[in-house]
Amino acid sequence: MSETGTQAEAETTDGPAGDAIRGEALGSAPVPLSVLDLVTVGSGSTASRALATSVELSRLAERRGYHRHWVAEHHSMPGVASSSPAVILAHLAAHTSRIRLGSGGVMLPNHAPLVIAEQFGTLEALAPGRIDLGLGRAPGTDGATAAALRRTETLHEGADDFPEQLAELTRFLDDDFPDAHRYARIHAVPGPVQGPKGRPPVWLLGSSGFSARLAGLLGLPFAFAHHFSARHTIPALDLYRQSFRPSAVLDAPYSLIGVGVLAADEEREAYRQVLTGALSMLRLRTGRPGLIPTPEEAEAYGFGPVEREFADGWLANVVYGTPDAVREGLDELRKRTGADELMLTANVHGAEARLRSYELVADAYDMPRLG
Repeated sequence: MSETGTQAEAETTDGPAGDAIRGEALGSAPVPLSVLDLVTVGSGSTASRALATSVELSRLAERRGYHRHWVAEHHSMPGVASSSPAVILAHLAAHTSRIRLGSGGVMLPNHAPLVIAEQFGTLEALAPGRIDLGLGRAPGTDGATAAALRRTETLHEGADDFPEQLAELTRFLDDDFPDAHRYARIHAVPGPVQGPKGRPPVWLLGSSGFSARLAGLLGLPFAFAHHFSARHTIPALDLYRQSFRPSAVLDAPYSLIGVGVLAADEEREAYRQVLTGALSMLRLRTGRPGLIPTPEEAEAYGFGPVEREFADGWLANVVYGTPDAVREGLDELRKRTGADELMLTANVHGAEARLRSYELVADAYDMPRLG
C-alpha cells in the first residue's frame, strides 16, 4: 500500500474540495437521489432495446434532478447488457448535458490500470466535470469468465493486489510516477500530459468491509452495495466512518448506498415487477442465469420451500410499493444507515415499469422538472 497514500493528495476536483462528489437534495428528498443501471434485458426484449432504455432513463433522471447515473460492469450474464461501462457512458454522455455519469463500478482486477485511465480520461474529455470513476475489486462474474477476461488461470484477489492496482491507476490518472519508476515515461491520454485538466473523482465500491476501510484510510467517497448485501451495510458504513482520514478530496466521510427500488401506481403491480428480479436472482445464484422473466412467468413459477425463502429474503431488502410507501421506506433506510446519498436500482423486467418508477419517486419527493 506504499503508493496508495498519494491518492488523497493527487485527487483533484473543479472548485472547492468535494464539489464533484457531494450532491444536492432536491424537493423534499432527505439526501441526493441517484440511479444505478444494470442495463437489464427482459425476456422478449433485446440488448439494443435495453441500451435504448438506458438513454431514456438517463434523460429522465437528468430532467427530474437525480444527481448521477452509474452503470455497473457485469459479464456473461444474459439478463445484463452492461459488460462495457465506458462504451455505455460515452453514449449516455452524448444524450445528456448535466447529470453526472459514472461506473458503479469498473471491476479493476479485470483490467490493466492504464486502460482504465485512458478510457476514463477519454470520458472526462467528452463530458468535462461530469464523470465518476467507481472501482470494485470483485470480478463481476464467475471465476471462469474472470479468467477469460484476464487471460490467466490465477485470479489474484488478495488484499494486497487491489490497493496496488489502485495506486498504479491513480498515478496514471495524475501522470505523476516518480522519475525512477518503470512507467515514468508512459502517459495515459487523454490526460495531464496534454495540459492541465480535471479528472474523474475516484470512488471505492464494496459489499463488505475491505473497501470501506480502504476508502476511509484514503479519504475517498465510498459506495456500498446494500441492494445485495444488506446485512453488511451498517457495519461497513461504520467501519468507513471510523477509518476515515480527511484528505484533499474530502474533509468528512461521504457515502452512498445502492438500493433496490420499485414504485408503481398500485402495490400489487409493484410486487409483480419486483418478483421478476427475485426470480432472476434466484436463477443466477443457482447456476441458471437467463433473461429477466416477465411478471406472468414469475407469478406462475412454482417456488419450492428453499426457493421461496430465498425470494422472500431478497424482496425484504427491496423498497417497493406505492410512491408514498416507497418514500417512507427510503426515508427510514436513510435514517437507519446515515447514508449521504441513495442510489436507486430497479432490476425488473419491463422498461416501462423501470422508467415509471423513477418518475413516481421523483414526484413523491416533489423533485423539480428541470426542462
